[in-house]
Amino acid sequence: MSVGIQIQNAVKRYGEKTIIPDLSVNIRNGEFFTLLGPSGCGKTTLLRMIAGFNTIEGGSFYFNDTKINDMDPGKRNIGMVFQNYAIFPNMTVRKNVEFGLKNRRISREKSRAEADKFMKLVHVDEYADRMPDRLSGGQQQRVALARALVIRPDVLLMDEPLSNLDAKLRVEMRTVIKRIQREVGITTVYVTHDQEEAMAISDRIAVMSEGVIRHCGKPKDIYQRPADLFVATFIGKSNLINASLIPVSGGAAIRFANGYTVPFANVAQVPAKERKIVLSARPEELLVNLKGEGIRAVIRDSVFLGLNTHYFVEMETGEEAEIIQESRIDSILEPGTNVRLTLNADKANVFDFESQKSLMCGVHNEAEVQ
Repeated sequence: MSVGIQIQNAVKRYGEKTIIPDLSVNIRNGEFFTLLGPSGCGKTTLLRMIAGFNTIEGGSFYFNDTKINDMDPGKRNIGMVFQNYAIFPNMTVRKNVEFGLKNRRISREKSRAEADKFMKLVHVDEYADRMPDRLSGGQQQRVALARALVIRPDVLLMDEPLSNLDAKLRVEMRTVIKRIQREVGITTVYVTHDQEEAMAISDRIAVMSEGVIRHCGKPKDIYQRPADLFVATFIGKSNLINASLIPVSGGAAIRFANGYTVPFANVAQVPAKERKIVLSARPEELLVNLKGEGIRAVIRDSVFLGLNTHYFVEMETGEEAEIIQESRIDSILEPGTNVRLTLNADKANVFDFESQKSLMCGVHNEAEVQ
Protein backbone atom coordinates (compact mmCIF):
# COMPACT_ATOMS: atom_id res chain seq x y z
CA MET A 1 0.00 0.00 0.00
CA SER A 2 1.26 3.46 -0.90
CA VAL A 3 0.75 6.56 1.24
CA GLY A 4 0.81 10.32 0.95
CA ILE A 5 3.40 12.22 2.99
CA GLN A 6 2.58 15.47 4.75
CA ILE A 7 5.34 17.57 6.28
CA GLN A 8 4.36 20.58 8.38
CA ASN A 9 6.85 23.22 9.59
CA ALA A 10 9.81 20.84 9.76
CA VAL A 11 12.89 22.05 11.64
CA LYS A 12 16.30 20.38 11.74
CA ARG A 13 19.27 21.59 13.77
CA TYR A 14 22.75 20.28 14.42
CA GLY A 15 23.82 22.04 17.59
CA GLU A 16 23.35 25.75 17.02
CA LYS A 17 23.31 25.39 13.24
CA THR A 18 19.86 25.27 11.62
CA ILE A 19 19.81 23.15 8.47
CA ILE A 20 16.06 23.29 7.81
CA PRO A 21 14.38 26.36 9.38
CA ASP A 22 10.68 25.84 8.57
CA LEU A 23 9.70 23.53 5.72
CA SER A 24 6.24 22.34 4.68
CA VAL A 25 5.35 20.15 1.72
CA ASN A 26 2.74 17.58 0.70
CA ILE A 27 3.84 14.56 -1.32
CA ARG A 28 0.94 12.86 -3.06
CA ASN A 29 0.07 9.21 -2.89
CA GLY A 30 1.82 7.33 -5.69
CA GLU A 31 3.81 10.22 -7.15
CA PHE A 32 7.48 10.44 -8.03
CA PHE A 33 8.65 13.44 -6.00
CA THR A 34 12.22 14.75 -6.28
CA LEU A 35 14.20 16.90 -3.86
CA LEU A 36 16.66 18.80 -6.04
CA GLY A 37 19.39 21.20 -5.02
CA PRO A 38 23.11 21.79 -4.55
CA SER A 39 25.21 19.98 -1.96
CA GLY A 40 24.40 21.07 1.57
CA CYS A 41 20.91 22.42 0.78
CA GLY A 42 19.17 20.00 3.19
CA LYS A 43 17.63 17.53 0.73
CA THR A 44 19.29 14.40 2.16
CA THR A 45 18.67 15.67 5.69
CA LEU A 46 14.94 15.91 4.91
CA LEU A 47 14.93 12.44 3.34
CA ARG A 48 16.54 10.99 6.46
CA MET A 49 13.95 12.73 8.64
CA ILE A 50 11.22 10.99 6.63
CA ALA A 51 13.07 7.68 7.06
CA GLY A 52 13.54 8.16 10.80
CA PHE A 53 17.34 8.23 10.63
CA ASN A 54 17.52 11.90 11.74
CA THR A 55 15.86 13.47 14.75
CA ILE A 56 13.15 16.09 14.23
CA GLU A 57 13.59 19.31 16.19
CA GLY A 58 10.28 20.82 15.10
CA GLY A 59 7.20 20.23 13.00
CA SER A 60 5.11 17.17 12.16
CA PHE A 61 5.55 14.32 9.67
CA TYR A 62 2.59 12.19 8.56
CA PHE A 63 2.10 9.08 6.45
CA ASN A 64 -1.55 9.61 5.48
CA ASP A 65 -3.11 10.44 8.87
CA THR A 66 -0.49 8.69 10.98
CA LYS A 67 2.06 10.92 12.70
CA ILE A 68 5.49 9.30 12.41
CA ASN A 69 7.75 11.74 14.32
CA ASP A 70 8.51 9.25 17.09
CA MET A 71 7.92 6.05 15.15
CA ASP A 72 10.81 3.60 14.96
CA PRO A 73 12.34 3.51 11.44
CA GLY A 74 11.72 -0.23 11.24
CA LYS A 75 7.99 0.31 11.70
CA ARG A 76 7.59 2.97 8.98
CA ASN A 77 7.50 0.38 6.20
CA ILE A 78 9.91 2.21 3.93
CA GLY A 79 12.21 0.94 1.21
CA MET A 80 15.58 2.68 0.89
CA VAL A 81 18.04 2.79 -2.00
CA PHE A 82 21.40 4.41 -1.25
CA GLN A 83 24.13 6.02 -3.32
CA ASN A 84 26.56 3.18 -2.62
CA TYR A 85 24.01 0.37 -3.27
CA ALA A 86 24.61 -1.14 0.24
CA ILE A 87 24.06 -4.69 -0.94
CA PHE A 88 25.72 -7.47 1.03
CA PRO A 89 28.94 -8.67 -0.69
CA ASN A 90 28.81 -12.11 0.95
CA MET A 91 25.31 -12.93 -0.33
CA THR A 92 24.07 -13.94 -3.76
CA VAL A 93 21.68 -11.70 -5.65
CA ARG A 94 18.75 -13.84 -4.55
CA LYS A 95 19.70 -13.75 -0.88
CA ASN A 96 20.20 -10.00 -1.04
CA VAL A 97 16.70 -9.54 -2.45
CA GLU A 98 15.18 -11.97 0.07
CA PHE A 99 16.91 -10.32 3.03
CA GLY A 100 14.06 -8.01 4.07
CA LEU A 101 11.49 -10.78 3.71
CA LYS A 102 13.56 -13.08 5.90
CA ASN A 103 13.66 -10.41 8.61
CA ARG A 104 9.86 -10.24 8.43
CA ARG A 105 9.67 -14.00 8.92
CA ILE A 106 8.05 -14.64 5.55
CA SER A 107 8.00 -18.33 4.62
CA ARG A 108 10.79 -19.65 2.43
CA GLU A 109 8.40 -20.52 -0.41
CA LYS A 110 6.75 -17.09 -0.45
CA SER A 111 10.11 -15.30 -0.10
CA ARG A 112 11.46 -17.15 -3.11
CA ALA A 113 8.36 -16.38 -5.17
CA GLU A 114 8.44 -12.68 -4.26
CA ALA A 115 12.17 -12.43 -4.91
CA ASP A 116 11.71 -14.07 -8.32
CA LYS A 117 8.98 -11.57 -9.16
CA PHE A 118 11.01 -8.48 -8.32
CA MET A 119 14.29 -9.77 -9.76
CA LYS A 120 12.40 -10.27 -13.01
CA LEU A 121 10.85 -6.80 -12.72
CA VAL A 122 14.29 -5.16 -12.61
CA HIS A 123 15.84 -7.65 -15.06
CA VAL A 124 18.40 -9.32 -12.79
CA ASP A 125 16.68 -12.72 -12.55
CA GLU A 126 19.36 -14.32 -14.74
CA TYR A 127 21.97 -13.32 -12.13
CA ALA A 128 20.10 -14.77 -9.14
CA ASP A 129 22.96 -17.05 -8.07
CA ARG A 130 25.80 -14.59 -8.73
CA MET A 131 27.78 -12.77 -6.07
CA PRO A 132 27.71 -8.93 -6.18
CA ASP A 133 31.39 -8.62 -7.18
CA ARG A 134 30.50 -10.24 -10.50
CA LEU A 135 27.89 -7.59 -11.32
CA SER A 136 28.28 -4.22 -12.99
CA GLY A 137 27.37 -1.03 -11.15
CA GLY A 138 24.05 -0.81 -12.93
CA GLN A 139 23.22 -4.43 -12.12
CA GLN A 140 24.08 -3.89 -8.45
CA GLN A 141 21.80 -0.85 -8.36
CA ARG A 142 18.97 -2.94 -9.84
CA VAL A 143 19.51 -5.51 -7.08
CA ALA A 144 19.30 -2.75 -4.47
CA LEU A 145 16.05 -1.56 -6.06
CA ALA A 146 14.56 -5.05 -6.06
CA ARG A 147 15.52 -5.52 -2.40
CA ALA A 148 13.84 -2.22 -1.49
CA LEU A 149 10.63 -3.04 -3.40
CA VAL A 150 10.20 -6.72 -2.48
CA ILE A 151 9.02 -5.86 1.05
CA ARG A 152 6.18 -3.86 -0.55
CA PRO A 153 6.94 -0.64 1.33
CA ASP A 154 4.50 2.27 1.68
CA VAL A 155 7.24 4.69 0.61
CA LEU A 156 10.39 4.29 -1.49
CA LEU A 157 13.24 6.66 -0.55
CA MET A 158 16.18 7.06 -2.94
CA ASP A 159 19.29 9.04 -2.03
CA GLU A 160 21.47 9.96 -5.06
CA PRO A 161 21.14 6.37 -6.33
CA LEU A 162 22.78 6.99 -9.72
CA SER A 163 25.67 9.27 -8.82
CA ASN A 164 28.27 6.47 -8.87
CA LEU A 165 27.34 5.33 -12.39
CA ASP A 166 28.82 6.56 -15.67
CA ALA A 167 26.81 8.99 -17.79
CA LYS A 168 25.37 6.42 -20.22
CA LEU A 169 24.33 4.05 -17.43
CA ARG A 170 22.73 6.90 -15.46
CA VAL A 171 20.44 7.65 -18.39
CA GLU A 172 19.55 3.96 -18.74
CA MET A 173 18.91 3.49 -15.01
CA ARG A 174 16.73 6.58 -14.59
CA THR A 175 14.48 5.17 -17.33
CA VAL A 176 14.36 1.85 -15.48
CA ILE A 177 13.54 3.50 -12.16
CA LYS A 178 10.75 5.63 -13.60
CA ARG A 179 9.23 2.66 -15.45
CA ILE A 180 9.26 0.47 -12.34
CA GLN A 181 7.87 3.25 -10.14
CA ARG A 182 4.92 3.63 -12.51
CA GLU A 183 4.33 -0.12 -12.66
CA VAL A 184 4.43 -0.53 -8.89
CA GLY A 185 2.66 2.78 -8.17
CA ILE A 186 4.61 3.49 -5.00
CA THR A 187 5.10 6.93 -3.46
CA THR A 188 8.75 7.74 -4.18
CA VAL A 189 10.94 10.50 -2.74
CA TYR A 190 14.13 10.89 -4.74
CA VAL A 191 17.16 13.03 -3.88
CA THR A 192 19.53 14.34 -6.55
CA HIS A 193 21.67 17.34 -7.43
CA ASP A 194 21.40 16.49 -11.15
CA GLN A 195 18.80 18.79 -12.72
CA GLU A 196 18.52 16.79 -15.96
CA GLU A 197 17.91 13.60 -13.99
CA ALA A 198 15.21 15.34 -11.93
CA MET A 199 13.50 16.74 -15.03
CA ALA A 200 13.49 13.34 -16.73
CA ILE A 201 11.92 11.23 -13.99
CA SER A 202 9.81 13.42 -11.70
CA ASP A 203 6.10 14.08 -11.46
CA ARG A 204 6.99 17.08 -9.30
CA ILE A 205 10.24 18.68 -8.16
CA ALA A 206 11.05 20.68 -5.04
CA VAL A 207 14.07 22.90 -5.70
CA MET A 208 15.86 23.50 -2.39
CA SER A 209 18.42 26.03 -1.17
CA GLU A 210 19.62 26.49 2.42
CA GLY A 211 16.87 24.28 3.81
CA VAL A 212 14.09 26.14 2.00
CA ILE A 213 11.93 24.96 -0.91
CA ARG A 214 12.28 27.77 -3.43
CA HIS A 215 9.95 26.29 -6.05
CA CYS A 216 7.76 23.19 -6.03
CA GLY A 217 5.92 22.09 -9.14
CA LYS A 218 5.93 20.13 -12.38
CA PRO A 219 9.25 20.06 -14.29
CA LYS A 220 7.80 22.04 -17.19
CA ASP A 221 6.46 24.80 -14.91
CA ILE A 222 9.75 25.13 -13.04
CA TYR A 223 11.78 25.32 -16.25
CA GLN A 224 9.52 27.73 -18.11
CA ARG A 225 8.47 30.03 -15.25
CA PRO A 226 10.93 29.72 -12.34
CA ALA A 227 9.82 31.38 -9.09
CA ASP A 228 13.08 33.23 -8.47
CA LEU A 229 16.53 33.86 -9.86
CA PHE A 230 18.12 30.97 -7.94
CA VAL A 231 15.74 28.47 -9.57
CA ALA A 232 16.23 30.06 -13.00
CA THR A 233 19.99 29.60 -12.81
CA PHE A 234 19.92 26.17 -11.15
CA ILE A 235 17.48 24.56 -13.60
CA GLY A 236 19.00 24.63 -17.06
CA LYS A 237 21.30 27.31 -18.47
CA SER A 238 20.32 30.96 -18.24
CA ASN A 239 21.89 34.15 -19.52
CA LEU A 240 21.44 36.98 -17.02
CA ILE A 241 21.24 40.56 -18.32
CA ASN A 242 20.62 43.66 -16.24
CA ALA A 243 17.88 45.83 -17.73
CA SER A 244 14.84 47.95 -16.84
CA LEU A 245 11.15 47.17 -16.93
CA ILE A 246 9.28 50.27 -18.04
CA PRO A 247 5.61 51.20 -18.53
CA VAL A 248 4.62 51.90 -22.13
CA SER A 249 1.34 52.57 -23.87
CA GLY A 250 -0.71 49.37 -23.61
CA GLY A 251 1.59 47.51 -21.23
CA ALA A 252 5.27 47.06 -20.32
CA ALA A 253 8.60 46.79 -22.10
CA ILE A 254 12.18 45.82 -21.34
CA ARG A 255 14.80 48.47 -22.02
CA PHE A 256 18.43 47.44 -22.26
CA ALA A 257 21.48 49.56 -21.47
CA ASN A 258 21.93 50.72 -25.10
CA GLY A 259 18.31 51.81 -25.35
CA TYR A 260 17.08 48.76 -27.27
CA THR A 261 13.48 48.22 -26.14
CA VAL A 262 11.30 45.10 -26.45
CA PRO A 263 7.56 44.92 -25.68
CA PHE A 264 7.01 42.50 -22.79
CA ALA A 265 3.47 41.31 -22.21
CA ASN A 266 3.87 38.53 -19.63
CA VAL A 267 4.52 40.53 -16.45
CA ALA A 268 2.06 40.05 -13.60
CA GLN A 269 1.77 43.79 -13.04
CA VAL A 270 2.82 46.72 -15.21
CA PRO A 271 5.11 48.97 -13.13
CA ALA A 272 4.05 52.53 -12.43
CA LYS A 273 7.60 53.69 -13.12
CA GLU A 274 10.90 52.31 -14.35
CA ARG A 275 12.03 49.28 -12.34
CA LYS A 276 15.44 47.58 -12.29
CA ILE A 277 15.21 43.94 -13.27
CA VAL A 278 17.35 40.97 -14.17
CA LEU A 279 16.39 39.30 -17.43
CA SER A 280 16.87 35.53 -17.60
CA ALA A 281 17.04 34.21 -21.16
CA ARG A 282 17.78 30.58 -21.99
CA PRO A 283 20.42 30.08 -24.72
CA GLU A 284 17.65 29.36 -27.23
CA GLU A 285 15.75 32.55 -26.26
CA LEU A 286 18.40 34.95 -27.61
CA LEU A 287 18.80 35.28 -31.38
CA VAL A 288 21.93 36.30 -33.28
CA ASN A 289 21.52 38.77 -36.16
CA LEU A 290 24.11 40.51 -38.32
CA LYS A 291 22.20 43.77 -38.59
CA GLY A 292 19.15 45.65 -37.33
CA GLU A 293 18.18 46.65 -33.82
CA GLY A 294 19.29 44.71 -30.77
CA ILE A 295 21.93 44.39 -28.08
CA ARG A 296 25.37 44.93 -29.63
CA ALA A 297 27.73 42.01 -29.04
CA VAL A 298 30.86 40.31 -30.39
CA ILE A 299 31.26 36.61 -31.12
CA ARG A 300 34.09 35.30 -28.94
CA ASP A 301 33.84 31.60 -29.77
CA SER A 302 31.56 29.03 -31.38
CA VAL A 303 31.01 25.28 -31.15
CA PHE A 304 29.42 23.43 -34.07
CA LEU A 305 27.29 20.48 -32.91
CA GLY A 306 25.58 19.50 -36.14
CA LEU A 307 21.97 20.65 -35.98
CA ASN A 308 22.84 23.53 -33.63
CA THR A 309 25.76 25.87 -33.12
CA HIS A 310 26.61 27.31 -29.70
CA TYR A 311 27.84 30.89 -29.82
CA PHE A 312 29.63 32.53 -26.90
CA VAL A 313 29.30 36.29 -27.07
CA GLU A 314 30.38 39.36 -25.13
CA MET A 315 27.83 42.15 -24.99
CA GLU A 316 28.72 45.83 -25.08
CA THR A 317 28.02 46.00 -21.32
CA GLY A 318 30.72 43.38 -20.67
CA GLU A 319 28.14 40.71 -19.83
CA GLU A 320 28.63 37.33 -21.47
CA ALA A 321 26.03 35.01 -22.95
CA GLU A 322 25.73 31.59 -24.56
CA ILE A 323 23.35 31.29 -27.49
CA ILE A 324 22.12 28.14 -29.20
CA GLN A 325 21.07 28.70 -32.79
CA GLU A 326 20.24 26.40 -35.67
CA SER A 327 23.38 25.90 -37.72
CA ARG A 328 23.62 27.99 -40.88
CA ILE A 329 23.87 26.17 -44.18
CA ASP A 330 26.47 28.56 -45.58
CA SER A 331 28.84 29.24 -42.67
CA ILE A 332 29.40 29.65 -38.96
CA LEU A 333 30.00 33.15 -37.62
CA GLU A 334 33.68 33.63 -36.88
CA PRO A 335 35.14 34.99 -33.60
CA GLY A 336 35.31 38.77 -33.75
CA THR A 337 32.09 39.15 -35.75
CA ASN A 338 29.91 42.04 -34.59
CA VAL A 339 26.29 40.99 -34.13
CA ARG A 340 22.98 42.16 -32.69
CA LEU A 341 21.08 40.08 -30.14
CA THR A 342 17.31 40.05 -30.10
CA LEU A 343 15.01 38.46 -27.53
CA ASN A 344 12.19 35.93 -27.68
CA ALA A 345 10.04 37.91 -25.23
CA ASP A 346 7.34 35.22 -25.00
CA LYS A 347 9.69 32.74 -23.30
CA ALA A 348 12.16 34.89 -21.34
CA ASN A 349 11.69 35.66 -17.62
CA VAL A 350 12.26 38.81 -15.58
CA PHE A 351 13.06 39.09 -11.87
CA ASP A 352 13.09 42.01 -9.49
CA PHE A 353 16.65 43.27 -9.10
CA GLU A 354 16.44 43.51 -5.28
CA SER A 355 14.24 40.59 -4.18
CA GLN A 356 15.17 38.30 -7.13
CA LYS A 357 11.54 37.13 -7.19
CA SER A 358 9.77 36.49 -10.49
CA LEU A 359 7.64 39.28 -11.92
CA MET A 360 6.00 36.96 -14.45
CA CYS A 361 2.46 35.74 -15.02
CA GLY A 362 2.00 31.98 -14.93
CA VAL A 363 4.35 31.11 -12.06
CA HIS A 364 2.95 27.95 -10.44
CA ASN A 365 4.76 27.50 -7.13
CA GLU A 366 3.10 24.97 -4.85
CA ALA A 367 5.63 25.75 -2.10
CA GLU A 368 3.68 28.95 -1.46
CA VAL A 369 0.27 27.33 -1.08
CA GLN A 370 0.86 24.57 1.49
